[in-house]
Amino acid sequence: MDWSGLMASFKNASVLVVGDICLDRWCQYDPRESDVSRETGIPRIGITRTEATPGAGGTVANNLAALGAGRVAVLGAIGQDGFGFELERSLAKRHIDYSNLVASPKIQTFTYSKVINAETGIEDRPRVDFINTKPLPGDVEDQLIANFSTVYERFDVIMVADQAETLEGGVVTDAFREVIADVAERESSKLVFADSRRRIEKYSHAIAKPNAAEAEDACMRLFGKIDYEMLRKHIGPRPMVVTQGDRGVLLVRDGEQRAFPAVAVGDPVDFCGAGDSFAAGMALALHAGADFENAVRFGSMVSSITIMKRGTGTASPKEVLAAADALAVRE
Repeated sequence: MDWSGLMASFKNASVLVVGDICLDRWCQYDPRESDVSRETGIPRIGITRTEATPGAGGTVANNLAALGAGRVAVLGAIGQDGFGFELERSLAKRHIDYSNLVASPKIQTFTYSKVINAETGIEDRPRVDFINTKPLPGDVEDQLIANFSTVYERFDVIMVADQAETLEGGVVTDAFREVIADVAERESSKLVFADSRRRIEKYSHAIAKPNAAEAEDACMRLFGKIDYEMLRKHIGPRPMVVTQGDRGVLLVRDGEQRAFPAVAVGDPVDFCGAGDSFAAGMALALHAGADFENAVRFGSMVSSITIMKRGTGTASPKEVLAAADALAVRE
């Protein structure tokens, strides 16, 4: 496969990432600055440095931009708070269009705060997440659907990131999901991908990309047994791709299940965001004309690079070509 030629076409892709656009805050603490609060008697953690990056659907968008997609935009909901400001600034820094984010004082910006030991580089303290557990306010839901209905035709690829692990509070509500499913069914030439931690079976007519645990959970909810082909048929006629960590990727379509081994790397540094980088790579490869087999291979190469980086890393075209060359030598 001419990976260089494939990536040269990425500049022609316009991609809309829809759903939970979150903020990742990487908070380094100095163990030497640990002390006991005079007011409460509770030990404190002294944060000495903080870095903010787009998280969840924002990680997908970040990877798309790093791979050279011509246009990347996000559509989701944030709070009218400091974390929302940080998220917008972080997206702008990466040239990601955030004009379709809906800001509301009724919710808070979905934020993951990760506390990392500055001496070891290890996340060894409890993570602090800012989440929404109540149903999305009706006016926010209406505005999200209106924004999506207005802009979706301008994009070649739609990627849904339903990352909320709570029953309520996520951006992709049942009503919003129905609108997306309708587009996926009517616009057969448009690539519509779905990634969902708890609801992948509800994304009708999309190209579903669950990980193995998510796919198995969906199968058990629907059928009481694990059957990936039944799950794919339940979702719709398009192929389904199941990521399996170091066991590689499974492509499920038309009664066929084809296994692709993981790209061999040294000791992985951080698996965080590996599925997002895989999805970004696969989506761009499909849009550029690759078949599903080569799109899966490309996505796997991208994720093999990002897992060697701390945090939700990205891969550049130069890094992908180097990985492809190394893989060709090993093969």
